[in-house]
Amino acid sequence: MAPTRLPLSRRSFLATLAVAPLASAARGQMPRRFERVHEPQNWEMNFSALDSFITPTESFFVRNHFPVPRLDMNSYRLRVEGAVKRPLTLSFAELQQLAGEAVTRPLTLECAGNGRVFLTPPVRGVAWQSGAVGTAEWTGCPLSRLLDAAGVRDDAIEVVLEGADSGVVVEPPSPGTIAFARSLPLEKARRPEVMLAWAMNGQPLTPRHGAPVRAVVGGWYGMASIKWLKRILVVTSPFHGFYQTLDYSYFRRVDGSPTLTPITAMQVKAQIAKPAPHETLPAGEPFTIVGAAWAGENSIQKVEVSTDGGQTWALATLTDQQAPFCWRLWHYRWEAPRRGPRRLLARATDDQGRTQPMERDPDRRTYMISHVIPVEVEVR
Repeated sequence: MAPTRLPLSRRSFLATLAVAPLASAARGQMPRRFERVHEPQNWEMNFSALDSFITPTESFFVRNHFPVPRLDMNSYRLRVEGAVKRPLTLSFAELQQLAGEAVTRPLTLECAGNGRVFLTPPVRGVAWQSGAVGTAEWTGCPLSRLLDAAGVRDDAIEVVLEGADSGVVVEPPSPGTIAFARSLPLEKARRPEVMLAWAMNGQPLTPRHGAPVRAVVGGWYGMASIKWLKRILVVTSPFHGFYQTLDYSYFRRVDGSPTLTPITAMQVKAQIAKPAPHETLPAGEPFTIVGAAWAGENSIQKVEVSTDGGQTWALATLTDQQAPFCWRLWHYRWEAPRRGPRRLLARATDDQGRTQPMERDPDRRTYMISHVIPVEVEVR
């Protein structure tokens, strides 16, 4: 049966930019991705090459904590167990049969450490620039269908997703070999934007993107979208796993005291794709500044651009329609750049009135990097 496809304009982002040629055309063919860590594989999209709403699979960022597991499709099994009335053990074919009609929808994923290289002083972790983010069309089924089939007990409160990838973490040290696992509140797990996906951009998942089955959690940072999914564990008490406490957590202030809290929803954020950092632009010639903005579980209301280091701001033009849990592409025509060094800024505001902060919040540790990051260019 053909998958149900949620409506979305698929016009190329570049098709909307008739006001001026983009400088990228003069730069020739740009690399799709940059390698940040060789093993385990960690690659980021070349964000300066952004030119469409959907990120091609070959450009989409790859975040791995352990080596890519080798899974045989014939022996693959997905278990649903814990606080359920009917535990399930499903082959890939049985999963698709139980899931029923497939759904295809776009969702944006961002690594919680995206932009980490811009933190000062330098911090531990993968040195992502701006490309650990992307939007793909995911095909699969809502996680809720499996939860309904298994019959979640009334005392259940969370759903733990566990991947087939595993290993020993050195810093901070793990208690021996552990699997990558995260939990979702049951309410979030039942929402339609939380999917089990077996295809990406119209093709079966690649091994590095989580084949044969992965979770995709719309609106949340990418650490929640477990790849190589092997177990769904429904629990009756809060999950305090390694990647939910020692890692992928931040400090939330409770009556003035910092309390360690799991990272969840993506923050409101805009990034400039073009021009690239330290690019040289021609003086006096119009230039189209382009980028993307996203707001996790909320939607983008506006994007503002400053070409004078934040002294003045102007509204950018939002491109195409708003798709739930997806980024919004935008552009701004810079009419007549003056000679000299220029500091470009972009900031987003969501539909709840929350505006991207100008300063970094240190309570976020090495994650949730959503403050405004300038792009320095030279105009000659």
